[in-house]
Amino acid sequence: MKLIIAIIQPSKFLEVKEELYKAEVNLITVSEVLGHGRQKGFSEVYRGTKEMGNLLKKIRLEIAVNDNFVEPTIKAITKGAKTGETGDGKIFILDLKECIRIRTEERGSVAIG
Repeated sequence: MKLIIAIIQPSKFLEVKEELYKAEVNLITVSEVLGHGRQKGFSEVYRGTKEMGNLLKKIRLEIAVNDNFVEPTIKAITKGAKTGETGDGKIFILDLKECIRIRTEERGSVAIG
């Protein structure tokens, strides 16, 4: 079992979600977050002075999958989120020690679905 965390551009969320559905990955958690990577935020002019902002709006996806869904999930996120420009995002893959479905108390890969 793995926990896949992806940080993507908000404008690409619908495309990523559609690609995940095509890959039969339906269980996702979505959060709006702030951050920056190599693009180092943005700059804007405020009252005639250039201001450097350092946090950009991003979408964080958290997806728990069984091992056979890891590669399809990665491919779906990459296909939906990729523009080829700096700031497309990152995907992190973590080992998931345990998963428990609260309703039935099922554990492990059965609980993920």
